[in-house]
Amino acid sequence: MCGIAGFIQDLDSDSQRKIVTDMTDVIAHRGPDSAGVFTDGHAALGFRRLGIIDLDGGNQPIFNEDDSLAITFNGEMYNYRPLRDQLIGLGHTFTTHSDTEVVLHGYEQWGAEVLHRIRGMFAFVIWDTKAHALFGARDPFGIKPFYYAHGNGVFMYASEIKSMLQHPQFVKELNPQALRPYLTFQYPAIEETFFKGVFKLKEGHYFTYVDGNMEISRYYDSEFIETQQTLEQTVEEIDSAVLDSVQAQKIADVEVGSFLSSGVDSSYVAAVTRPEHTYSIGFSGGRFDESVQARELAQSLKLNNVSESIDGDKAFRYFPQILWHLDEPDSNPSCVPLFFLSELASRDLRVVLSGEGADELFAGYIDYGVHTKTKFIMRTTRLLQRLPKKLRHRIADMVRGRSFPGSKHMYANLAPAERCFIGQAKIFDEAEAESLLQADFRDAPSVQEIVDQSYEQVRGSGISELKKKQYLDIHQWMPGDILLKADKMTMAHSLELRVPFLDKELMKVAGRVPTRYLIANEHTKFAFRQAAARHLPHVSSHRKKLGFPVPIRDWLRDKKFYAIVRSTFEQPYVSQFFDQTALLKLLDENYKGHIDGRRKIWTIFTFLTWYDVFFIHDGKKPELVSTDNTKNTK
Repeated sequence: MCGIAGFIQDLDSDSQRKIVTDMTDVIAHRGPDSAGVFTDGHAALGFRRLGIIDLDGGNQPIFNEDDSLAITFNGEMYNYRPLRDQLIGLGHTFTTHSDTEVVLHGYEQWGAEVLHRIRGMFAFVIWDTKAHALFGARDPFGIKPFYYAHGNGVFMYASEIKSMLQHPQFVKELNPQALRPYLTFQYPAIEETFFKGVFKLKEGHYFTYVDGNMEISRYYDSEFIETQQTLEQTVEEIDSAVLDSVQAQKIADVEVGSFLSSGVDSSYVAAVTRPEHTYSIGFSGGRFDESVQARELAQSLKLNNVSESIDGDKAFRYFPQILWHLDEPDSNPSCVPLFFLSELASRDLRVVLSGEGADELFAGYIDYGVHTKTKFIMRTTRLLQRLPKKLRHRIADMVRGRSFPGSKHMYANLAPAERCFIGQAKIFDEAEAESLLQADFRDAPSVQEIVDQSYEQVRGSGISELKKKQYLDIHQWMPGDILLKADKMTMAHSLELRVPFLDKELMKVAGRVPTRYLIANEHTKFAFRQAAARHLPHVSSHRKKLGFPVPIRDWLRDKKFYAIVRSTFEQPYVSQFFDQTALLKLLDENYKGHIDGRRKIWTIFTFLTWYDVFFIHDGKKPELVSTDNTKNTK
């Protein structure tokens, strides 16, 4: 697990080396163990290493036999050993025992086809010194980040955007089209980032850059189909695939631990892994401290558990640093506890497993269509779902906008996914966001235009509306929010996070789970929970999903924290983005308890804090913030 950065630009090697070293030094947290640089007057490849596999011999860049190819690789490949044996049989000579060198020789042997053979998480580049061509790729689910920019005669890339800010020819400019979608989705929802001209390489894609031209191609996509499997067969396949993936991802030359929350996903992973150490975090104050249930589960499974509680003072002190590590604003409140959970685990370990991806692959969100507990409504809706598509949609149109008991549940289950579902987060309605924004920030892709890019891929596929929602989340919410914060918050503390549920082989199993076993009997992830129950107490395998509960409602009605947020909202630069009067009214009405505007306020506060870090203070890592007077402190 590492950080990579580099650029293509004809310069003398000394100048290249200085620039690329600056680019990698700023992300030294991703790889504190060692650094590596390659320059040849055309390309500069930089690398920071966190040693996990082949601790003595895995330094990068790594070269092939004749030094015509050089690779820098961020991630882990879990099936590298059999591929290494195969490549040796084909005549390749290895100088290390690292998984990175397997990718390099695999590319040398099979070209882009190597991506179909790799099982793991990754973002990497390979420079062909003879053809002056750069090849790069990102893993199938977008677990590892990859950013790129092309302008002013330079092509540059990095694991984190802050690396690009170090290049003397990078022009830092806010992307005005990013803000309006963010206010609805809560995360960077478009391919171009909040930094104008900086893009994300999409999950499951690779590129080739030659002579100033970049060609991008898709090599992988998640596939959903409808099958007639029995529940017993489905549960057996899920459990077998989970066991296999966890076993594969335990491979390391260092100890592997596990995060442990009160939810079924991380609990399933921990129960199967049986690590020496598990870690939990919570907020002091009762209902927000799920570390209590995590400790109870650890005791029942006879696992060691380390847990801590944090409070609002600590959260606000570190919040600017959290945004600095994120690179872009993400107002998912769980970024805060994940940051501190990662720090906790990093005191002992370099690698942990976690449960990201299970909700998307196995339908774990209530927004997929669990909006009532009334059995009559649920039974009636299930009967209506058997009607022909046109009739179902007509009934959905009749229900839309009505407020009778169960109307939301019926509409969500009868309407086409394209019309009723935009993903897991919806903070501001589009019209509401537009009315709050200044004119320069209203011209942006619409919510429908953004989600239609994914829905278009499954239109006419014959899969259920529920599976269409899963497909959208796998390509929007998961890489844009869940995996972005998972990578950035763990790597902030030089901690590698592995996610066993996001595995190509496990995706094959998830894709053929019958829709009726995804959500059933009021339970999301129905078949998945049955599989988890083979290893967990019933109370853990069937516990309602909480996410990462964060007490932002309490914070925003606490005088101290309200004052911090209001101080931010009052800053002169705020008026260039928002109707400042309306913004302050929203904050004050929430503080008085007249409305519940916590998520909207937190979303705007997150953006403004991020803007302050990267534009007002020029992207320097912030000092810790005092919650007593909001002034900086050493």
